[in-house]
Amino acid sequence: MDWGAIFGNAAVELISPTTAAYALAALGLAIHFGFTGLLNFGQAGFMLLGAYGYAIPALKLGWPWWACLLSALLASVVFALILGIPTLRLRADYLAIVTIAAAEVLRLVFTTNEFQPVTGSANGLSEFQAGLLEFNPFPPGRYGFGPWVFDNRVWFFLVLAWVVVALAALLTWLLMRSPWGRVIKGIREDEDAVRSLGKNVYSYKMQSLILGGLFGTLAGIIFVMPRAVVPSYFQPTLTFMVYAILLLGGAATILGPIVGSMVFWVLLSFFSGFISRAVEAGWFPFMTQVQAGQLRFILVGIAIMLIVIFMPQGLLGNRKELAFVK
Repeated sequence: MDWGAIFGNAAVELISPTTAAYALAALGLAIHFGFTGLLNFGQAGFMLLGAYGYAIPALKLGWPWWACLLSALLASVVFALILGIPTLRLRADYLAIVTIAAAEVLRLVFTTNEFQPVTGSANGLSEFQAGLLEFNPFPPGRYGFGPWVFDNRVWFFLVLAWVVVALAALLTWLLMRSPWGRVIKGIREDEDAVRSLGKNVYSYKMQSLILGGLFGTLAGIIFVMPRAVVPSYFQPTLTFMVYAILLLGGAATILGPIVGSMVFWVLLSFFSGFISRAVEAGWFPFMTQVQAGQLRFILVGIAIMLIVIFMPQGLLGNRKELAFVK
């Protein structure tokens, strides 16, 4: 059993761009669910719009990276308005139903062969990072220390991803300490009381939905930067994994989604490496490698369940902060 490789691969996931992308998406859900009480089950849809909203203009129109970024963010705002206008005046479960359905409709639209020349259909899109890579300050080659040895391209995406996460966390912290943030938390606790004080609850909910969706859009861009854009990445399970990360770290916290994402991906990588090598070593003769790949999710799920049972507020959460755990 190569324990060095197992722990080394797990350590790599601690700071990977994928971990950063999930942390940013979970931070968006923290704004929606943790601070505002909005049940958005379509964060995968915002991430998909970010990925395709960036890749399509870059490949098909030759736009610079900043124009591609703006197009992705604009698509996210339009998507949030389409979702929010008919639902935010209704009960919370209507938003949940609409968001999960809309995200899946988006994924199927980008998968269909009808738009294959633009979206790439099920094969997706690749090689759209050239414009952004022109600003890569890292010299060619592989360097680093310990398990964190990457080429210059990976280092660029890694640093860029965590800078965006840090800025998003700082912005969220400042907003939640502001009068706007206090109104948002009040809506989570009792929106009728907030409405009685003369606040436009519908407007604040819409602002929260747009802001958290923009974080999801940026997360989608970060997620696909080291790889291609493939619609199968954005299935509903993606949103549920982000929710697991959010609840693991603490729903109404700033650092909780970041810590939750790190713990989630480290655990997933560790169990994946351990089970795979255990099967190779004959420790589990009744199990195939395909079955081992599924078992890792079961073990991670058990680990998350134990944390939620004994720490229902999450690793960094405050039990008094959330109405649903009072």
